[in-house]
Amino acid sequence: MNDTISSPFDVPPLPPPVRRDRIAFTGRRSQFIRLVARGAALELVTLGFYRFWLATDMRRHLWSGTAIDGDAAEYTGKAKELLIGFLFALAIFAPIYLAYFLIGLEAERAQAFASIPLGLFFFLFAQFAIYRARRYRLTRTVWRGVRFWMAGSGWSYAWRAGLWILLVFFTLGLALPWSTAALERYKMRHTSYGDLQGGFEATGWELFKRGWWLWLLAWPSLPLLIPLPFIYGAFKAIEWRWWVGGVRFGDVRFDSNLTAGRLFGLYWKVIGWAVLLGFILSLWSGIVLAIAYAVGVADTTEQNAFRDWQQLPFAFALGLGYVALALAIGAVRRVYLIRDLWQRVADSVTIHNLAAADNVTAQGELVSALGEGFADSLDVVGF
Repeated sequence: MNDTISSPFDVPPLPPPVRRDRIAFTGRRSQFIRLVARGAALELVTLGFYRFWLATDMRRHLWSGTAIDGDAAEYTGKAKELLIGFLFALAIFAPIYLAYFLIGLEAERAQAFASIPLGLFFFLFAQFAIYRARRYRLTRTVWRGVRFWMAGSGWSYAWRAGLWILLVFFTLGLALPWSTAALERYKMRHTSYGDLQGGFEATGWELFKRGWWLWLLAWPSLPLLIPLPFIYGAFKAIEWRWWVGGVRFGDVRFDSNLTAGRLFGLYWKVIGWAVLLGFILSLWSGIVLAIAYAVGVADTTEQNAFRDWQQLPFAFALGLGYVALALAIGAVRRVYLIRDLWQRVADSVTIHNLAAADNVTAQGELVSALGEGFADSLDVVGF
């Protein structure tokens, strides 16, 4: 006799709950501060060439401190690759600059030449460089032994960015949400984690609905300046939540609960440090000029004026002050707007259905650092 009794109330078992995982950032802030402080000092000594090693160390710190489901990411790029890419970029740009200089001299006589063509060329080339630099960084990013990678054409991205920026300009910024969404879709549909295809599902209309009121506040606030960090912080928080929510890797999706309040302090701290460092530079310049006047170097009379070579130490001291200011502000920006911002965004992210990334097959090939070299030479390199 079968003792199993079927009940009309039997229901099929519930499907397993979808996994929700959070990103944990474990990098120590004190370690990062020491890293960028040492890097700024070495940049001063090496005339800026140490920045390739500094960028590599910073990325290793941030990547290794970012753990998903207990597994940290890994940055495998090398400073030597960035240096070689930069030198190749300079070798390519040098003839362009020389040709433009010679053409400009000739055209200046006829008063028929302006810098607009060169500016347009370098804007488009900068977009190309940004795309290629992103490809380089992705192929040096590894998680669970599998590399991210990116395909697509840098020039195809560049002309899209150029057309969109024209539309943004003529609409006074109203087209920015649609521009950002279109460019993100292009980047993400060519981005993969192993054989897990990337995608971007957020729309420009969604971003516009969330932030249109900030566009209305921004224009009357321009003369006042003080509200701008609040407006910008609110916009970036909205943009980060929108962007994180739109990213896909196969069935893996994300969302963020980042608030504007988490960003306001970062921007105000950078502004405060910039003001303080500017005041210190003013004091330094005043002391140098006072000494110069005291010893007669700054005297304009022929009887008391020193020779030109005797003014060099004071000119060097003033120049050193400006360089030190730039490096110090750069270090402050790296701490607050790279490391601290990275931590705030990472800690705000929740990952849904991470199990879809458990059985990923490695794909993709390494690309050269030439794209990052172009971006660095044009001063548009990202992080």
